[in-house]
Amino acid sequence: MTRSADTVTRTAVQQPERTSTSLLERVRAQRPEAWQRLVKLYGPAVYVWSRHCGLQPQDAADVVQEVFLAVATHVGSFRRERPADSFRRWLWAITKNKIRDHFRRRQGEPPGQGGTDAQKRLAEVPARLEQRLSADTDAGRVHGLERRALELIRASFEQRTWDAFWQATVHGRTAAQIAAEMGMTKHAVRQAKYRVLKRLRQEIEGLWE
Repeated sequence: MTRSADTVTRTAVQQPERTSTSLLERVRAQRPEAWQRLVKLYGPAVYVWSRHCGLQPQDAADVVQEVFLAVATHVGSFRRERPADSFRRWLWAITKNKIRDHFRRRQGEPPGQGGTDAQKRLAEVPARLEQRLSADTDAGRVHGLERRALELIRASFEQRTWDAFWQATVHGRTAAQIAAEMGMTKHAVRQAKYRVLKRLRQEIEGLWE
């Protein structure tokens, strides 16, 4: 006895949603795949922060390595106990300490000190970062962390589902427009958008503001 086409379709549609653990939970469980995804997601951010503090490209790349070594050691202690707590701010605190260490080494200063120039750069960066990150998403476009997070889950969906989601979310087209162009129902378009966003929320739970 063969299953109907509708049954097969429903099975395929539901498959990606069976992954319930978040990326953060998988990192804490020390799963190599999750660690690679975390570095891909936040590594560019740490690099940009370091460059904004005045580090040269090679020095910024070294700081990225040092930051994620520290994250690997301490990620189990990260908690969101207050509304203001976030993984990004926790990661920035680690990055800031590693950048300070870099300037101390470069200036030959003892631990606990820090040159005036280094301290000035570090004091200026948080305000610039907040402005940059608060404007990270423009209307109709996806940038930075959001784009990288979407890349992480891209392989979980069939091309048709992904295209419908992308047209609706990134390009801001209506369900009616997408349905007419792709030969889908409006309900199917809305379901495609819902499924991808649901999977995205599952993946980044605990990592996003």
